[in-house]
Amino acid sequence: MFLKKDPIVNRPIKLALVGCGRISSKHLEAIKNFEKDIELVGVCDSDFSLAQKVAREFGCEAYQALHQFLPKSNIDAVVLCTPSGLHAQQAIEIARAGKHVITEKPMATRWKDAQAMVSECDRAGVSLFVVKQNRFNSTLQAVKKAVEAKRFGRIYMATINVFWCRPQDYYDSSKWRGTWEFDGGALMNQASHYVDLIDWLIGPVESVQAQIGTLARNIEVEDSAVVGLRWRSGALGSINVTMLSFRENFEGSITVLGEKGSVRVGGVAVNRIDHWDFLEAQPEDQKIKEANYQTDSVYGFGHTAYYKNLIGCLRGEDQPMTDGREGLRSLELLISSYVSARDGRRVALPLEY
Repeated sequence: MFLKKDPIVNRPIKLALVGCGRISSKHLEAIKNFEKDIELVGVCDSDFSLAQKVAREFGCEAYQALHQFLPKSNIDAVVLCTPSGLHAQQAIEIARAGKHVITEKPMATRWKDAQAMVSECDRAGVSLFVVKQNRFNSTLQAVKKAVEAKRFGRIYMATINVFWCRPQDYYDSSKWRGTWEFDGGALMNQASHYVDLIDWLIGPVESVQAQIGTLARNIEVEDSAVVGLRWRSGALGSINVTMLSFRENFEGSITVLGEKGSVRVGGVAVNRIDHWDFLEAQPEDQKIKEANYQTDSVYGFGHTAYYKNLIGCLRGEDQPMTDGREGLRSLELLISSYVSARDGRRVALPLEY
């Protein structure tokens, strides 16, 4: 089986969560949905009042630093909902303490740091999980099934649009936001899950050529980006990202065009199938709109499905949807895009190892 340590059976999985900010609410919601399988035994945040608030709700301990709870032997795994630039250092510390690591996206902001995370978890004999909850969206599961069934025939082009709104006060809300070291820009942060779909749905990428710009926000990193793609199959495509959509989040979409079919998944967060047309119709096509769902959040509802997979893995019953090595694949695309934009050149993959 995948699990490196002994499977956790006949008892709840004991988790600690680090970082009680914006994304943590989706993890806490998922943990509540699996209260028979998961016990939250501790929460940690540098803002101790935030940790205390969550701890009171879940009846667990509150901490202000990793070292305060890592030595506790009753913790099985630690969830990282901290700024991206802290993931590597924290994951390595957790791994060396013998705990499994579950980290939010992106797994790191630097290529060498992400590789170190994988190596240290291997060395410690613990598992590294990277959260990619969009893969569990019903709309994207339908597209994945069509790709695997080769319904598109040869895929010619795929385009991803992420047109969202992040006003200046979003970046001003925390000092780490909009920095190279801790956050990354529109590509690395907001579009990270969409970049993950490129390889997962279409296949390995041969090269990227990118341009980025900081057009309106007072931040170190880019608020807008355009990336040209060539897959190893010969397919072409693009990623178009901006955090400058007027007033509100406007679109999060992916369009796939092939010789025998075309699909567009749109909405604000790939939550609505706008177009579904194939040369050879299948009975399930009549019900394809049932995959649509309403959402008032760009995060979607995939965290609960992600935790179901996580529980299965830790119990030795399932294989991970996205482990550390799978997380490296999307980060490689992101880092390659930044190198391309910086150097003004096409960057071929894989990056040097």
